[in-house]
Amino acid sequence: MTAHVLAGALADDGRRRIFAAIVLGATSATEVAERAGLPARVVLTGVRRLTDAGLVVTGADGALAADDASLRANSRPADDAEPGVDPVLRTFLRAGVLVGLPAQRGRRRVLLAHIAEQSFEPGTRYPERAVDDALKPWCAAGGSDHATLRRCLIDEQLLTREHGIYQRL
Repeated sequence: MTAHVLAGALADDGRRRIFAAIVLGATSATEVAERAGLPARVVLTGVRRLTDAGLVVTGADGALAADDASLRANSRPADDAEPGVDPVLRTFLRAGVLVGLPAQRGRRRVLLAHIAEQSFEPGTRYPERAVDDALKPWCAAGGSDHATLRRCLIDEQLLTREHGIYQRL
């Protein structure tokens, strides 16, 4: 279980309430529904999602419980996650794909500089289609689109554009 999977499993208020009820001792879907104040159908769906994510286990007797062993085994401090990697990159890139653009200019510049360095050779001239093709893989997760990314690279002067030809300085 990765931090991304954990965050996704607990992103929904209902699933957080379900997980909290289980952690606090509810052992059946009925008990969870009562404690969380949710309909049984929502609880059953939430328990399945939490089980799939590795947060909840069902014992031999059918009792629900938090999977403490899995949580302990897969937990580690965020700073130790990827030593030597800039925290901005760790926050806004997942498996080499952009999950969002930072609002703060300094952080956005760090991220864009990384993308420019990984995608374009200094001094090489690129037509717009080649720039778009190089930027599209970064946008696969929907964190941004290639046109916005291209515009941001130009705004930050990491790429220049003249007559439809782009170049990294």
